[in-house]
Parts: sequence; structure tokens; C-alpha cells
Amino acid sequence: MENLIRDTERINKQLARYGVKFGIYKNGTFNERLFPFDPLPRVITKAGFDLLNRGLVQRVTALNLFLKDIYGDKKIIRDGIVPPDFAFAGTGYLAPCEGIVPPKGIYSHISGIDLVQAQDGSWVILEDNLRIPSGASYPLIARDLCRKASPDTFRHHAVVDNRSYGKMLKDVMDYVNCGGINVIFTPGRYNAAYFEHSYLAEKTGAVLAEAGDLYVEDGVVYYEGSGSRQRVGAIYRRLSDEYLDPVTFLPESVIGVPNLMSAYRAGNVAILNAPGNGVADDKGIYYFVPKMIRYYLREEPILHNAPTYLPFYEEDRKYVLENLSKLVIKDVAEAGGYGVVFGRDMTKEQLESFADTIRREPRRFIAQEVIDFQDLPVIDNGEHSYRKADLRAFVLAGKTVQVWPSGLTRFSSTPESFVVNSSQGGGFKDTWVLSR
Repeated sequence: MENLIRDTERINKQLARYGVKFGIYKNGTFNERLFPFDPLPRVITKAGFDLLNRGLVQRVTALNLFLKDIYGDKKIIRDGIVPPDFAFAGTGYLAPCEGIVPPKGIYSHISGIDLVQAQDGSWVILEDNLRIPSGASYPLIARDLCRKASPDTFRHHAVVDNRSYGKMLKDVMDYVNCGGINVIFTPGRYNAAYFEHSYLAEKTGAVLAEAGDLYVEDGVVYYEGSGSRQRVGAIYRRLSDEYLDPVTFLPESVIGVPNLMSAYRAGNVAILNAPGNGVADDKGIYYFVPKMIRYYLREEPILHNAPTYLPFYEEDRKYVLENLSKLVIKDVAEAGGYGVVFGRDMTKEQLESFADTIRREPRRFIAQEVIDFQDLPVIDNGEHSYRKADLRAFVLAGKTVQVWPSGLTRFSSTPESFVVNSSQGGGFKDTWVLSR
């Protein structure tokens, strides 16, 4: 471990050279920053991971069933489990996806589930990311560099090898492939996550393609590169729904493929993750996931949500307004740690103003009890310090639903902060799952 600590600066320089960065758009401005790595890993015991595995498989299975239902029969709406004016009011629901059943009936092939560990050791789920969750490449490349810097560290600790991710992702793509090559579809080399796109293409043996490399002809997607034309059977897309197809979504998109959705609707190509998944990872829909598990699987949730309130409901709204000063409020349309407000940090005037906003726009927010989750040790200017940290677990759904025995652990930029999102200046560390 001393070697890892000693070589941290060199590892971070190598990560910067690889382009390991994180970026997010906010108010029309693109912010890009390096994603600093901390050498002290998060360690998860075998028993702890076994519990996580069961709970995450259960959750993603239910979410996939919800997506199939919401774009199909809508039984969960008819049975009153999720109110229609709530489910269809969010921006994540896409009417053009109505009636489409993707290959093998899988909607969320790669799910990024964000969790924190409470002080009593229990895991609490904060968020489901089912659109284009990123971050798997960071612990992959970091582990590779750490293994080279200190091979003895991994010889002397029973750490599960995390290099399986590339094969797991390839297996998912192969399983849903409609006949043709696998493609990782990137917006281009100026995208902040381009390193991840190219890295995963290398690890899966897929073709890395931009919009200019792909076209649709007679309802079939083709890749044309180096003078040869190949049919495309599966596309792991790394751009948002609205940019995918200018014919179906934003006409001004220059990074999408015209008529891609018609090929998808015809069943001639698989798109990972399925367009329209945002209806299931809306921060408001998060409230209903435990109900989905009971409804679709007839099981009790193994992993639990943070205590959450929907101002959409009058009873919850009353509680939120009476307890605003001790809750955390999240704007359901925001991402990357933006739109998160802690009531304890607001003045009396700000609380009153925010309460008025909630009354006017109750569907816009959720409120949660503040979880005092665990701090993890980090090296800060050569000294040990502690930071709040979460875990993004990656769950892959193909022939079976599997949890990658690793994950992305993100930590806050300052000891006082509860916001661990990369876009808020935090860093990341490796996640060790022990094999015994």
C-alpha cells in the first residue's frame, strides 16, 4: 500500500495523459476538469458484496419490468401504483418510444446505481442511472495503473479482479445483437468522456463510431469505415436521447443518425441503453421503486431508498414545508449534484422563498432525510483526511443480470461537504471487493 501512496502523483499524471476527465453542461456552459484519484481503496467484504449483489439484481430487474410496462400495457398505472400525471410529466418519458420492445426485452443494459453506506454499515440507494451512466472506465484504468505501481499489494490481498467488465459488456452487446457488428457510438473526441468511449471500445472489441460513420438504409444501420460497409447489430450509445436521431428528436442535432429510431423500431438494431429510459430514473420515480419491486416481483426490497417525500402528494408536501430546514431538497430535472439544496444551509428568508417555489411546482422536487453516511480516508496533501463518499455500482443485464465486482467510489472535495458528484470537484478511488 505504501507504494500506491508514494506513486499517487505519478498515477494521476498518467490518468491526466489518458484524458481521464469529467465534464457537465450547466447554464449553457461546459465545465471540464480532471478527475483526481486517491490511492486508498474502498474495501467491501465478500459478505457485504453478496448482499449488494442480491439487492441490485432485484432492483434492476424491477426497473426493467417497469420500463417494459410503462411503454406497453401500463398495468402499474391502471392499478394505481404510480399516478399517470406523475409518470408522464417528467422529461424522461418519450412518446416516440411507445410500443417499442427492444431486443430480448431489455431496456437498461448498463445501470449505474448510486449508494451510500450509513454509519450503521447498511447501504442506502440514492439514485438510479439508467440512461448513459458513465464511470466504469475510471476504476478499470486506475486498477491497471495501481497493479503496475505495486504488484505486491494485489498479491497479498484477496481482491476480486475487476478486468471482467469488458467481457461482461461484450456479452451483453452480443446477447441483444440483431445481426452485425457491435458499435460504441460517441459524440466525438471533444466529449469529456471520450476516453471512456475509446477505452471501452478497446476492451469489448467493438467499433468506435461517430455520427458520420453510421447511416440507415432500408431500415438497417450500417457502419462505413476504411472503404468497407458493415451491418450494425448493437449500438452502445454514449449520447443523450434527444441527440440520437434528428428525424425523431431534435432536428438540429448534428451528432445523431437520421432514421436510427426507425431501424430500432423495426427490430433491426439494439440500442444500449434503450431510448426513453429516463422515465424510470427520474428522481421522482425513484420514490416508487420499492413499490415496483413489490408489484412486479412480489418481494420485499433488499436494499432501501433514503426516506423520501414527494411534495406532489399533499400529506408529503405538508411534512416537507414544516421540516424544510432539516431536509435535503432535490430538483428532479437536475443532475451532477446541481439542484441539491440542504435546508440547514438556508436563511429564514431563503427557506420561505423556497417553500413558495415548492407550493407552486410540487412535481419539480423531492425531499429526503439527510443520511449521515460514512466518511472514507483519503490522502490530502500527504496527510490522512476523511471525506464523504458514495458508490456507483454497475449492473449489466443480458442473458442474466450481473453486478460488476468493483465500482466507482467518489468522494467530496472538502471534509464538510455531503456532495460527492464528480462535477462538484470531488475525486475517485478504486473499489476492492474481497474474494474471501
